[in-house]
Amino acid sequence: MGKNRELWLAFFAILFITGVYALVLLQTRQVPAASGLFGHSIGILGFVLMLMTETLYSLRKRSRLARWGRMADWLRFHIFTGIVGPYMVLLHTSWKFNGLAGATTVLTVIIVFSGFIGRYIYTRIPRTLDGVEMAGPSGQLQAAALASARRALAIWHAIHIPLGMALFTAAFIHIGAALYYATLLR
Repeated sequence: MGKNRELWLAFFAILFITGVYALVLLQTRQVPAASGLFGHSIGILGFVLMLMTETLYSLRKRSRLARWGRMADWLRFHIFTGIVGPYMVLLHTSWKFNGLAGATTVLTVIIVFSGFIGRYIYTRIPRTLDGVEMAGPSGQLQAAALASARRALAIWHAIHIPLGMALFTAAFIHIGAALYYATLLR
């Protein structure tokens, strides 16, 4: 597993979640409804993981007071929850992509794809075990290549972060509407 541990863990978590989903599918003989107990549960848990993806890594990265754990470990956690949470939310959709929920799902897919691009760019910049940038292994990395990777990462951030904000805005509106229409109007 080693270097890509978070990707392997996400893969195995997705296999497990898919197995549970398949069991529910076999037992009920229908795709689990988004509004049913299983659909709601998987959607809520997936959204909580996505919130953790968005908030915990960012807090650790930006807070001068929060110095718990290595940044590299927090990035691995960010990647794991950023893959598994959206997958669970995708299963929550019951494969129906209408209205705001459909737009939120499209934004989710775009942000996950963008995350993979960001991970690739991030790996082009050499770092210490704690995730701090360094000039390169034994100073051999050309300055132009490092500057190029930093520029690409800055551009990626300028796209990825607003997309994430749009995603969570749409998700909170979806959740509010679902609570209002499915719960409060009954």
